[in-house]
Amino acid sequence: MKLVVVSAGLSVPSSTRLLADRLAAATGRYTSVDVQVVELRDLAVEIAHNFTSGFPGRALSAALEAVTQADGLIVVTPVFSASYSGLFKSFFDVLDQDALTGKPVLIAATGGSARHSLVLEHALRPLFAYLRAVVVPTAVYAASEDWGAEGLAERIDRAAGELARLMEGLGSGAGTVRRADVADTAGAADKADAAVVVDTNTAAAIAPRSLDGALASADRFTVIPFEQQLAALRP
Repeated sequence: MKLVVVSAGLSVPSSTRLLADRLAAATGRYTSVDVQVVELRDLAVEIAHNFTSGFPGRALSAALEAVTQADGLIVVTPVFSASYSGLFKSFFDVLDQDALTGKPVLIAATGGSARHSLVLEHALRPLFAYLRAVVVPTAVYAASEDWGAEGLAERIDRAAGELARLMEGLGSGAGTVRRADVADTAGAADKADAAVVVDTNTAAAIAPRSLDGALASADRFTVIPFEQQLAALRP
């Protein structure tokens, strides 16, 4: 399987790249992966030109293709102004909006203080949820004081294991509902009338309400009606 690591670190050496490498190495201990690293620092000029010209340069085009074809992603950004860096966001702005649909993604960040750790949940997770990626439950934040301290290695290992299991599960098709299968079964069902079907072993897939009965009978799935999801979000 192909694992692509996107690092938005700016300095050399970079703690962001160091965290990215450790996450990739840990994932490789759980499953066999072919790792490719995309250093956004080297693509900054081409990313800027893409915004003004509408066309990616050769290196940027290769990076976008690698991300699109990957079986899984590890994305790591430094924290700037309590969020991901502009370079990090710009790269995913020029990526095709459907490129990450259903793709397992491990999110991580580095910063000078532990006070910025919530950037993972307030910025990165919503971004990749919007891009319809399957974000692993454990995100990894490394502050300056975390390097060499107790706890970081365990978080890296847990997140890497979750990513590896998702890549294996989604790659084999186990525990997922393919979009083509959903379309064939649903027929002309109203697309807005849908429920979220959660695979309790791997990730989430989307299926129309007409599939509720069939999927609810499977031990590995729990059907959560859309109305119930909305109710849970209300104060």
